[in-house]
Amino acid sequence: MDGFEIRDPRFRHYVLDNAGLEEIAAGFRWVEGPVWMGDWNCLLFQDLPRNRTMRWSEAEGLSVYRAPSDYGNGQARDREGRLITCSHHGRCLNRTEHDGRLTRLVDSHAGKRLNSPNDVVVKSDGTIWFTDPVYGIANDYEGGRQHSEQPPALYRFDPATGDIRVAAGDFDGPNGLAFSPDERRLYVSETGDQSHPDPRQYIRVFDVGADGTLTGGNVFHTIEPGYCDGMKVDEDGNVWSSAADGVHCLSPEGRLLGKVLVPYRVSNMTWGGVHRNRLFIAGSQRVFSIFLNRRGVPLPGAGR
Repeated sequence: MDGFEIRDPRFRHYVLDNAGLEEIAAGFRWVEGPVWMGDWNCLLFQDLPRNRTMRWSEAEGLSVYRAPSDYGNGQARDREGRLITCSHHGRCLNRTEHDGRLTRLVDSHAGKRLNSPNDVVVKSDGTIWFTDPVYGIANDYEGGRQHSEQPPALYRFDPATGDIRVAAGDFDGPNGLAFSPDERRLYVSETGDQSHPDPRQYIRVFDVGADGTLTGGNVFHTIEPGYCDGMKVDEDGNVWSSAADGVHCLSPEGRLLGKVLVPYRVSNMTWGGVHRNRLFIAGSQRVFSIFLNRRGVPLPGAGR
């Protein structure tokens, strides 16, 4: 099967013989934060260093959705279908209201500014979970160099009450994150301290309590080559992770089942399309897609 690497027989069933990797957009500096907008039938993603959010659809092609984007990175949709965006430059989470207005949701914790929110997911109870490494304020390429006021952390934010708390603080560089289909597990990528010659880089898995507390945090899997930047989960609980050679599919037990090979380093991905079986892939300066015999976990607003 050209374009794939089979490590486990189960992965053969995930691949469609007549559906290959497609390049759907190119010419960017570094692509991040893809999110599927089911009600608009389009993909939004970040051309991060150019400080703009792009829009792509099968019918209309490519256009600029928002510029400047405040150096937006990770994106998700809340229970009402509103767009939640991580801002590097603003050091905050923004929400795009249905009328297009921007609302700043949260920009501090314990009286100190956040670093540079990186990736975000919304749980079924409406709470917003996001990672806050220093990557966006460490240099001038992805937001502008600024002073860090607190350690990197994984946060849980409740927009209904305004409560923000550290869900896990033992990270050097928390990055992508995704819930299992039943939301009893939370996967978080540790991409480490990028100034260190040998940073910690692996995927961790936490057990999620009914009250939103996390326990565990053991290493789930270590990606090779490269590392996990972003990830998504399918309907069976498999974790699809970015890697230096494409997208790796991991079983719920952390076993590598197979790879979708991409000729460029992958940062993140999202499930989309009518049946949520089209994987949209942010591959360095390009965007790819591939239809698979899997469906992504239904996400807030994705089918609107």
